[in-house]
Amino acid sequence: MVIDTALGLCTAGVFEVGAGAAPLGVRSEAMAKGHQERLGGLARDAAAEAGGFDRIERIGVTVGPGSFTGLRVGLAFAQGLGAALGRPVVGISTLDALAASAGAPDVAALIDARRGQVYARFWRDGSPDGGPQALSLEEAGRRLDACPPGTVLVGSGAALFPDDGRRRLELAGPDPAALARLTAQGDPAAERPAPLYLRAPDATPPSRLPGQARPPRT
Repeated sequence: MVIDTALGLCTAGVFEVGAGAAPLGVRSEAMAKGHQERLGGLARDAAAEAGGFDRIERIGVTVGPGSFTGLRVGLAFAQGLGAALGRPVVGISTLDALAASAGAPDVAALIDARRGQVYARFWRDGSPDGGPQALSLEEAGRRLDACPPGTVLVGSGAALFPDDGRRRLELAGPDPAALARLTAQGDPAAERPAPLYLRAPDATPPSRLPGQARPPRT
């Protein structure tokens, strides 16, 4: 089973993976929030269509980058389901899943990170060209200028750059079949279901405890 709540979709799907990824039961809805309320029902319906939870051999879940709350919902559900079924859980990078959704050897996976940044990873000839990063729009633009002409831009960050004739896939989330392929290929021991954050959270801890006096001004 694959679980994705990292971006703009709430997805649960069961696939049989061989030469390709054949869908046995898939449920996916576009949503920016509310994943917690919908994910359990989607997973139940997808598993029922596939013949039941007993058919599941491993679970793949997107680990980010993405929405803080959405990631936590998907990770908690996947780990709980894995523990209940006694099945391994594989963590899948959202950027890797977007790139696998593009179906091209040269890919720039780009997620709008707000505040003038994108989360990005690049591929050349089917191999990663560096790791995932949080880049300014200027730096990401320079990286794109150095990419081969046929590079496909995929993800919500693709629309942030000028149209230079390259193919663009502004997906709300990864293709579930691409997630299934990566889940089948992944190593549960090495690709743990832990959140992937590429920059510090916006929230900061309070400078004093509730009821604590303010420090004197100097």
